[in-house]
Amino acid sequence: MNKTWIIIQREFLSRVRKKTFLLSTILLPILLAGVYAGMIYFSVKGNDEVKIAVSDKANIFQNELKNNDDISFTFLNDLSAKQLEDSVRAKKYTGYLYIPENINLATDSLNIKSVKSIGLFSSEKIKGRINSALREKKLLALVSRSQLDSAQRNANFTISRLDGNNKPDKAITVYAVGFGSGMIIYIVLLIYGTMVMRGVMEEKTNRIAEVIVSSVKPFQLMMGKIIGIGAVGLLQFLIWIVLTLVLKGVIFSGMDSSPMGQQIPAEGAAAFFSALSSVNIPLILGCFIFYFLGGYLLYSSLFAAVGTAVDEDPQAAQGLMLPITMPIIFAIMIMIKAVNDPNSSLAVFGSIFPLTSPVVMIARIAHGVPEGVSVAEILISMALLIVGFLGTTWVAGKIYRTGILMYGKKITWKEMWKWAFRKN
Repeated sequence: MNKTWIIIQREFLSRVRKKTFLLSTILLPILLAGVYAGMIYFSVKGNDEVKIAVSDKANIFQNELKNNDDISFTFLNDLSAKQLEDSVRAKKYTGYLYIPENINLATDSLNIKSVKSIGLFSSEKIKGRINSALREKKLLALVSRSQLDSAQRNANFTISRLDGNNKPDKAITVYAVGFGSGMIIYIVLLIYGTMVMRGVMEEKTNRIAEVIVSSVKPFQLMMGKIIGIGAVGLLQFLIWIVLTLVLKGVIFSGMDSSPMGQQIPAEGAAAFFSALSSVNIPLILGCFIFYFLGGYLLYSSLFAAVGTAVDEDPQAAQGLMLPITMPIIFAIMIMIKAVNDPNSSLAVFGSIFPLTSPVVMIARIAHGVPEGVSVAEILISMALLIVGFLGTTWVAGKIYRTGILMYGKKITWKEMWKWAFRKN
């Protein structure tokens, strides 16, 4: 155990002391925060208003077209088509719509002309406003305004539970928390699992392992490497969480005091945080850490076994990685289903099966207990994940012991299977 601890310290400190670790750990959240703040800023400030001048000689719209912050219609019925064109060329308007008196909407089309092309989204919005106004005009020819308003009025309804435990609508919040947590674990399994594999490959190809295993058992070397690199990943994520909370406070406090912040609706933020308060954050955080560590330990042992089978040709690892990466890819596909329907049979299976449960179960837990998952399912999933980790570690340990000192032979999964179940 003492030798394993020394290997853990070596793997942890050798990576934490690198400049790349500090840069990726500190600069990445700052970079993401800058991108997020930039997206908000340009979404609010970057959209130029599209101004359409309308000369409605046929009085079809009766000087009424709905305007908003990004698209506006200005009626200039006294101007001719040539005068409207001159106004557009003088950059007073983005484009113009001229409707002659003798137009027949059944056969003729409306044509908006502009100097520069109008974006796809803006074009669709303009078409939607005009078609909506025309549709309303046709309906008003059949019924009165009060009857039309009554027909278009949405019904008031609520969704409640039989047990009376009604909570604020949290669908979007649950989706964001579940999907985000599952994606983080998915990325961790791939990135840090591959990091373990590359570390093993490096020691094997450089003949460092030959020196180390003379005083340390191969299984101790494998476990020390897995736990050491896992500790680096856990430390990195803890730092990211702290920096994210700090940067979130700085960004939102800055937006609240700026003119840009005044344009962000407070009702949406209040609804989001109200729904977030109804989510069981301690349960999600505790389960996230468990599945983070359990999934990492399970897959890292498999990645370490693959690393021992690779010799001087690192490209050979790509073919051996496929059986390991496929369950992770399936897990993210099942997780997308579980976020929307946590009680489906596929979601239940994916959350219990050890190779997919680290990604899928956290998406179901975001829905809460017992709405999304039962306590029994969580306990069964955790127990099977522990058993799965012990099983894969045992198999990977036997492969590691043989493969770490084998050179000059192309290894296949069939050969590795023989190593795993060969008697001592």
